[in-house]
Amino acid sequence: MESGSGEGSSSMFSAADDDESLKSTTDADLLKRAWRTEKAAPEILKIEADLVQRSREQIQLMEDTVEDFISNGVDPLIVSLSQMDLDRTMFLLRSYLRIRLQKIEKYVLHIHKTPELWNRLSKQEQKFANRCIKDLEEHFEKSVLSKLPDRYKSSLKQSVISEEDDMVPEPQLDAYVICRTNRSLGALQLDNSGVEDPVDLNPDDLYAVRYKSIKPLVYIGQIDLV
Repeated sequence: MESGSGEGSSSMFSAADDDESLKSTTDADLLKRAWRTEKAAPEILKIEADLVQRSREQIQLMEDTVEDFISNGVDPLIVSLSQMDLDRTMFLLRSYLRIRLQKIEKYVLHIHKTPELWNRLSKQEQKFANRCIKDLEEHFEKSVLSKLPDRYKSSLKQSVISEEDDMVPEPQLDAYVICRTNRSLGALQLDNSGVEDPVDLNPDDLYAVRYKSIKPLVYIGQIDLV
């Protein structure tokens, strides 16, 4: 009975800690985390649509505030600090979106044929991906494919006898990434073969692991990439 009560209390405290941590995290912190994670992940992650929208609204508000400060003769130091916050937010947002577009360009065919990945894109990103595919197909057709025998005219396969799309670049999910967790996750089996022993992931320690072994935890925010 005592053990059950302890587990229940532990779960309640854990949930309370998560709620408190979420409340104390600003959009600037969330944007920086999204940017860092997207930059480090080999694959494209789900678009943080709500965060992007809030960041755009915040940028507009900060721009208006800086203009008001300047027109009202506010202390130049305050204006400079406000401008620095604005520049930082604009950099993070632009860089976050640019990294995603670069991944789309690189893996557009793989993303397009994989529903799970396709659904991670925003509507605007899907339009961009469709334009990329159209441009690629036209370029391949004019420069190479039109000059090849029929059985080699696919932009996805090396020949008609290929069973898979062996000419479509895919992200290397086996790549090593640096990660950390903000709380103890206990012992995790990071080796799918089961040969290696489970690893205890302790808060704030850095680990070099294969991305595919931790990606489910990255998706739900329990592990941060750095």
